[in-house]
Amino acid sequence: MNILKDILYKVAINAVVGDTSVSVNAIHFDSRQVEKDDVFVAVTGTLVDGHDYIEKATEKGATVVVCEVMPEILIEGITYVEVDSSNKALAILASNYYGAPSENLRLVGVTGTNGKTTVASLLYQLFKNAGYKVGLLSTVKILVDNKEYKATHTTPDSLTINKYLKEMNDAGVEFCFMEVSSHGIHQSRTEGLTFEGGIFTNLSHDHLDYHNSFAEYRDVKKQFFDGLSKKAFALVNADDKNGMVMLQNTKARKHTYALKSYADYKAQILENQLSGLLLKLNDNDVWTKLIGNFNAYNILAIYATAELLGLEKFEILRLISELESVSGRFQYLISDEKITAIVDYAHTPDALKNVLETINSIRTKNEELITVVGCGGDRDKTKRPKMGHIATELSTKVIFTSDNPRSEDPEDILRDIEAGVAPQNFKKSLTISDRAQAIKTACQLAQPNDIILIAGKGHETYQEIKGERFDFDDYKTVQEYLKQLQK
Repeated sequence: MNILKDILYKVAINAVVGDTSVSVNAIHFDSRQVEKDDVFVAVTGTLVDGHDYIEKATEKGATVVVCEVMPEILIEGITYVEVDSSNKALAILASNYYGAPSENLRLVGVTGTNGKTTVASLLYQLFKNAGYKVGLLSTVKILVDNKEYKATHTTPDSLTINKYLKEMNDAGVEFCFMEVSSHGIHQSRTEGLTFEGGIFTNLSHDHLDYHNSFAEYRDVKKQFFDGLSKKAFALVNADDKNGMVMLQNTKARKHTYALKSYADYKAQILENQLSGLLLKLNDNDVWTKLIGNFNAYNILAIYATAELLGLEKFEILRLISELESVSGRFQYLISDEKITAIVDYAHTPDALKNVLETINSIRTKNEELITVVGCGGDRDKTKRPKMGHIATELSTKVIFTSDNPRSEDPEDILRDIEAGVAPQNFKKSLTISDRAQAIKTACQLAQPNDIILIAGKGHETYQEIKGERFDFDDYKTVQEYLKQLQK
């Protein structure tokens, strides 16, 4: 059992009614999970307000309520703690409850629109191969050394983060790499964590359904760097104009990486093929199995981070040459018919453009590039026509299809995407809302040496339609259809 006043350490409190020396069992922000002697934190979410569930939480046995607005009726024997931000309070409470686990390992956060998963996952892989016990908190999965858990959000809630960090402490983990999303920063999920470093990859069009403007989206990312301590490092992509914005108010040590601009860590692409990249990193050549310009940036960020965390330069280069690509990130297979299929998570205009430009820089132009792409429902609608324009501009054939339509009508989403297609590109595109059928058609259209790109879902193994999740895996689906063609 924890004493309430101990886990309130560093929480900005406006008022307290009741006793702070009471023992408490667990912390919850979902009233359905509350049991006897628990703390209930009333969080204001995007869909529901936890303040509406205070009465339910106390009926279920909560003896402490943390809230932004005191209830009109206060129950005898229950301690009420009023704060400005329940989200911030929850994060600090979680850290205190689990014994400040982020202080007992070296935690590095990765933020940006594209590349977060790749950079965090490859850093996990590199440090693991270097012989360390490592943790990973990512979109794809959560890893506590060798133990794997399923991830549900890019940045989990603060209770989940601290629970896994505590488990990492118990397992003797020395380094942890964590994706930090704009939602996670905005909702203060990383508050109270001690970061040894922060990495900024890039910033482009995404999540404008959640953030009101691009400037707000950028400034939320910047908050993460503003919060780093002077003992930490801040590593940013200097080729992105927002990179230097991230460094403006940070107390952390400032470092930059770039392919085009002046920077502390520089890379030059010497060779770019479907089998990998030959890079000059600062003054040393290294071969990597990863492909494309965007991965040159990812490798550079990994190299710089590993050096800033104390690994030896030539050891890092050796480890980079052994790295394997991340699930659903430019993951490819070549069929017996010599058809190349690439599965990639590219679900923003910028990411789709990067992947298509990478493929176009590698291919000889004698083969077709057939792209299968859609857009998610209940998300930023403004990017849909942009995705339609980019796909048809940079491919020889395009099949527009469903992604995760969620509660929206797939046909409405497809019309939004088609609206971006330039008149001269109409003849390149067709629309098949059934995703499996769209992938099958791409396989049937493909000739030997052609390239099929299936974009948008990457590592996801489901499709979300009308509130239900159905099993669906792009990689397995294309693999199956290409096999059928060989029979």
